[in-house]
Amino acid sequence: MYSEKVMDHFNNPRNVGEIENPSGVGTVGNAKCGDIMRMYLNIDENQVIQEAKFKTFGCGAAVATSSMATELVTGKTVKEAMEVTNKAVMEALDGLPPVKVHCSLLAEEAIHAALWDYSQKEHVEIEGLEPPVSDISEKEEEEEY
Repeated sequence: MYSEKVMDHFNNPRNVGEIENPSGVGTVGNAKCGDIMRMYLNIDENQVIQEAKFKTFGCGAAVATSSMATELVTGKTVKEAMEVTNKAVMEALDGLPPVKVHCSLLAEEAIHAALWDYSQKEHVEIEGLEPPVSDISEKEEEEEY
């Protein structure tokens, strides 16, 4: 059902916790399943993500996608982080069951929400970034799987 990577990131999640005085923080949820994900980012003056942490309330797949998402964005520029999609998170975890694909969408949206917060605080424009949604269940209905 779950890949070894999903189980590893669920049993040994990376980057759990909060960042004190983060550059950006984003919280997203899914009203249908009850998952809530909060992503914290520390971004330096060169727009490189130096640190990413998360706190997630949800199923094992939500924890695993949060963990993997923090690994995928750490060390990347803001522009590169914008390219981390839910599909990239799923691929990095060697896939998710179809019923858990929404967890990877939650991870993508949490990254974008934290980047949005950063862009508002620092008054920087991030190409392609849109205001975050607090409940992704509406957005996932638009997604093609």
